[in-house]
Amino acid sequence: MIFGLTKGEEHTLRSLSTPVKIQDFLNKLPMNWEKNGDTHMSPRRVLREKKAHCIEGALLAVTALWLAGEPPLIMNLSSRLGRGDVDHVVALYKRGGYWGAISKTNHSVLRFRDPIYRTPRELALSYFHEWFMNETGEKTLECYSKPLDMRKFGTDWITSEKDLWNIADALSERKHYFLVPKGNWRYVRRADSMELKAGKLIEWRASDPRT
Repeated sequence: MIFGLTKGEEHTLRSLSTPVKIQDFLNKLPMNWEKNGDTHMSPRRVLREKKAHCIEGALLAVTALWLAGEPPLIMNLSSRLGRGDVDHVVALYKRGGYWGAISKTNHSVLRFRDPIYRTPRELALSYFHEWFMNETGEKTLECYSKPLDMRKFGTDWITSEKDLWNIADALSERKHYFLVPKGNWRYVRRADSMELKAGKLIEWRASDPRT
């Protein structure tokens, strides 16, 4: 058994042999609304529970990438402090020397990115205009983390029955790089009414019993 996975788990993850296949799989997973409290489930638990939120989806994605012979890299996208928004975690991959991202989200934005970005910074910037507060239209994406290679944690996290708070903590403590030049926040335009309307679209409602 590789990574401690069962034959069935390994078969499922090996079938996700490309970033597009991984993204399609994550899109079909119901959103984890954490109805019984906060979770940071391992890939094994995600497969069993059949639901995930962003970091849970990212960890499943990098496990599939790792099985396919690619480095398991995740990156944090962080909002401005005190704005009431939450961070978002994506799985990174490269094709032809260019970066792309696999993303589990419940919204119409902050989704998959094709491998067309020269650097993680360029990729992070692609999320800036879509990242805003639905109530006010204020754009809040502030910084992104240095990619985190999951190989540094060994392999036990893949099948852990415990919540992976240590990984979440390590990612938040990772060096982060600011996106907006100093003094330029005052020039950033709020999302308009059409963007706000699109931003309210969600894929999985909390009332769905599968979430």
